[in-house]
Amino acid sequence: MRPEDRLRDHLAFLYGPERGRDVWQELLTVLEAFRRRNPHLSENVPPPAERLTERDAFLITYADQIREPGRRPFSTLAEFLATRLAGVVRGVHLLPFFPYSSDDGFSVIDYYRVDPTVGTWEDVEALGRHFRLMFDAVINHISRQSAWFQAFLRGEPPYTDYFIVMDPSAELSQVVRPRTSPLLTPVKTAKGVKHVWTTFSSDQIDLNYHNPAVLLDIAKVLLFYVERGAEVIRLDAIAYLWKEPGTSCIHLPQTHRVVKFFRAMLDAVAPGVLLITETNVPHEENISYFGDGTDEAQMVYNFALPPLVVHTFATGDARRLTDWARTLCTPSETTAFFNFIASHDGIGVMPAHGLLTPDEIEALVERTLAHGGQVSYKANPDGSRSVYELNITLYDALNNPAAPDPELDVARFMASQVIMLSLAGVPGIYVHSLLGSRNCYRCVEKTGHPRSINREKFDRATLEAELDDTSSLRHRVFGAYRHLLDVRQRLPAFHPNAGQHVLDVNPALFALVRRPGAPSQADPVLCVINVTPEPQPFVQCPEALHLPPAGEWHDLIGGGRVVLREGVLRLDVAPYQALWLVPSRGGDR
Repeated sequence: MRPEDRLRDHLAFLYGPERGRDVWQELLTVLEAFRRRNPHLSENVPPPAERLTERDAFLITYADQIREPGRRPFSTLAEFLATRLAGVVRGVHLLPFFPYSSDDGFSVIDYYRVDPTVGTWEDVEALGRHFRLMFDAVINHISRQSAWFQAFLRGEPPYTDYFIVMDPSAELSQVVRPRTSPLLTPVKTAKGVKHVWTTFSSDQIDLNYHNPAVLLDIAKVLLFYVERGAEVIRLDAIAYLWKEPGTSCIHLPQTHRVVKFFRAMLDAVAPGVLLITETNVPHEENISYFGDGTDEAQMVYNFALPPLVVHTFATGDARRLTDWARTLCTPSETTAFFNFIASHDGIGVMPAHGLLTPDEIEALVERTLAHGGQVSYKANPDGSRSVYELNITLYDALNNPAAPDPELDVARFMASQVIMLSLAGVPGIYVHSLLGSRNCYRCVEKTGHPRSINREKFDRATLEAELDDTSSLRHRVFGAYRHLLDVRQRLPAFHPNAGQHVLDVNPALFALVRRPGAPSQADPVLCVINVTPEPQPFVQCPEALHLPPAGEWHDLIGGGRVVLREGVLRLDVAPYQALWLVPSRGGDR
């Protein structure tokens, strides 16, 4: 079905046939104008298999992550990336860089402006000339300081129906949400006090997608982002988009239709632009946003990976991770997981439900608190609350700050990153993982928010000095990470859709084989990661794994060689050692 036909179908589903036709005519005018302005976005579009490759890894960062006196943070970030990461990181996920009123950018005041304290659209476009850019579309809600909501308060059309006004006595007990704050917030309007829907906070007012004018305005926002250089658009908190009292208000069919609407719109006018959904929910619900593999998001965050990886290293047992990873697949060659272990948010535990036992999840909570972290909660429909996420840097989640062992701690941390970089999909690397950051307690004291523990901002001179200090933690982590990324991008076996076979060989090891797709003649890669502080044996016959019958294998991470004995690959894997093994063809690699 053509994208235009899909768009009409989605609009009819959301708003009915007659109203849907009217909305389509308005949208068609918008799309035709966009095409006239941007004909290049429909020309010379790479085939789906080439839109994401082994060369793609995205750095997740705030625009003002690195600061220096007298310069716009965007310029400082661009210069830092160009000097430190050029050639090893291809993409940058810019967390919201718009004017905002709270939540470190996720309460957007104006979708069309760059926060003047960080830079300009020219700065964004300059960065985009060297890196693929992912923009955040924070479209479930908007700041109460926004022009849209202020017009709503004054009773000015068309904004009188842009937000969800609800009677506090309405039946809302089934609503699922990730916060413990009140669902409805009273506000004073020109027509008296009204209660508006606020999923995340009283400063983040949910938009009313029952009104097609809202959908059209947000569609224009996404198209504007594409014109400003976005090659990937992240749909923040998209699972909560459509509200129907009397339901859970999460993952509703209308929500999926809205995502499919955005996909069809981009397919029609900018088919090279990709959508990624951010849904911090159990795994099966999360992957539903792939749709049928052709009609919804091209990428979804692999939310189960962070808690499973932390559990794996906390217990020294990879069985839970192995069992889950063996089930991973995407519905088509045009879809891929966005693999990450850390982000600007905490480590979500909701995705671990059904994969870890309640006792195992509670052990992660206890470990977080013992390692100096905090815990955030969500409200349940029955009025109770439960753990939603763990607020801690990944480095301190994996390593005990009270009993540091620098050699082992760095090895453990980097082993966790090798797991992420080995799995099929596109890596998403949070800036604080790249730089080996520790818990920022003064950040929490300053804001009063648990998530701030993992959102420290840097002074450039201090950061650069640490990176240049060969004895520093940042230098060791950053150098090791650069090496991994440099190696990875040269291996077709790490294409997001290359074959993946997870091995069940030893509970203390996480192991898998990645195979390049046809017609590539490139080598497969055997990945082996020790998740324990003790040496572990790995004994396998390459022939049984359908690997080439090479007599010698080369580790691309550490540089060592392994010679087969009687056709068997025997390894003594050091504590927290990670290997990417390829068959040697003679000579050095």
